Amino acid sequence: MAKRDYYAILGVSNDVSEADLKKAYRRLAMKVHPDRNPGDAEAEAKFKELSEAYEILSDPEKRAAYDRYGHDAFEGGGGAGGFHGGGASFSDIFGDVFGDIFGGGGPGGGRSSAHRGSDLRYTLDLTLEEAVFGIEKTIRVPRLAECDTCRGSGAKPGSSPKTCSTCNGQGQVRMQQGFFAIQQTCPRCHGQGQIITDPCTDCRGQGRKEETKTLSVKIPAGVDTGDRIRLSGEGEAGVSGGPSGDLYVQVNVKEHRIFKRDGKDLYCEVPISFTDAALGGELEVPTLDGRVKVKVPDGTQTGKLFRVRAKGVKPVRGGVQGDLLCRVVVETPVNLTSKQRELLEELHQSLNHKTHAPKREGWFDSVKSFFDEMKF
Repeated sequence: MAKRDYYAILGVSNDVSEADLKKAYRRLAMKVHPDRNPGDAEAEAKFKELSEAYEILSDPEKRAAYDRYGHDAFEGGGGAGGFHGGGASFSDIFGDVFGDIFGGGGPGGGRSSAHRGSDLRYTLDLTLEEAVFGIEKTIRVPRLAECDTCRGSGAKPGSSPKTCSTCNGQGQVRMQQGFFAIQQTCPRCHGQGQIITDPCTDCRGQGRKEETKTLSVKIPAGVDTGDRIRLSGEGEAGVSGGPSGDLYVQVNVKEHRIFKRDGKDLYCEVPISFTDAALGGELEVPTLDGRVKVKVPDGTQTGKLFRVRAKGVKPVRGGVQGDLLCRVVVETPVNLTSKQRELLEELHQSLNHKTHAPKREGWFDSVKSFFDEMKF
């Protein structure tokens, strides 16, 4: 009886990669494995056929011989190493699946102990002026850096880490019960795959040690609270040769005694005298880069907003510069002299509230109507 093509049995092409070949075998073998199909002779035969095909094609030398000579390369007991059709157990196949999920490797696959260092965050307090105009700041950041003595290996100079005998360098061990197999981190090497028998005295075998690094950070103009500046590679050093993490400088803009910021606009309150509000005039208001004068019309009320164009913040990501909005607060005079009180009394008597205080009269009219409507 003619034998079927091994590639066809596994449902792959003859240029399939080693990884895809393994996936194809694992997928098909799990379906027809005798442990899952007890008493099914057809499934058992199919499983033996799959195992035979995989044993040949997974071995580079046997695969090369098969590609060149076909089944003739293994006639007479050669090449296939006396194949008996036993194949892998269901637990081995199932265990390989867990190995892929949890990072373990197959026989000879190994496990890398290198890990990227942690990212760090540094909160930088800025004044409003520094945030608006930009500045260069010097910061000191505590972090874990690569040990200069052992160059991050953790081993004493002149020695080197040894392969862990518990997991054979895999970093994981297999726990099996029945046909279930689960892989977990090796308790001896803690997943590193290596044991340091002669640790570095400076870092105590950690490969990293604490340091405080001084860095210069350029703050662009227009940043605001919550903005982050990323400094690549300035985080904690990696483990076992892994890359360093990043440092994120998070901006926090402190409160200003005069201005409040809302996006790209600035706000401030400007107190003006009772007479300036009534008679009008010119008001001098502050900005972050000097002073400007604003005309105040007569009869100005508290809460009136005056907009000063382009005296706000230029956004860090570009765009039109914001404005400065000045809110007027009319200040009631205090500590009056007797003469000033007389003058104000005289002014008060001369005022016609309907003419000179229309808002006041309108408000009282609204209150009167409100109470009238409440009467039954």
